[in-house]
Amino acid sequence: QVQLVESGGGLVQAGGSLRLSCAASGSIFRINAMAWYRQSPGKQREMVATMTSGGRTGYADSVKGRFTISRDNAKNMVYLQMNSLKPEDTAVYYCNADLQRSISSSTRADYWGQGTQVTVSS
Repeated sequence: QVQLVESGGGLVQAGGSLRLSCAASGSIFRINAMAWYRQSPGKQREMVATMTSGGRTGYADSVKGRFTISRDNAKNMVYLQMNSLKPEDTAVYYCNADLQRSISSSTRADYWGQGTQVTVSS
């Protein structure tokens, strides 16, 4: 079994900051990419930021320069530092991990956390 657990969401005023954390646990052989997605009511889930095991990052245009993704590979954790938050950043934020549960590549799959609510007030 693999679990992803997010924390750090909450209510913040526009211009403020939050830091999200996600811990992956369970039967994990290797984590490839980790990422943050978000979904607001009536919209599709969208990628916010990604990071490979080698440290390469990618960001949605809407968050570039404001959000920073980081990882602690030894602890199987990923973080999202969110600065200069805007009301349009309000969403449920989900942690995602592309990982393998054993040396066999057939065990590679995507896993999701349960989500954490971020609300930015104007």
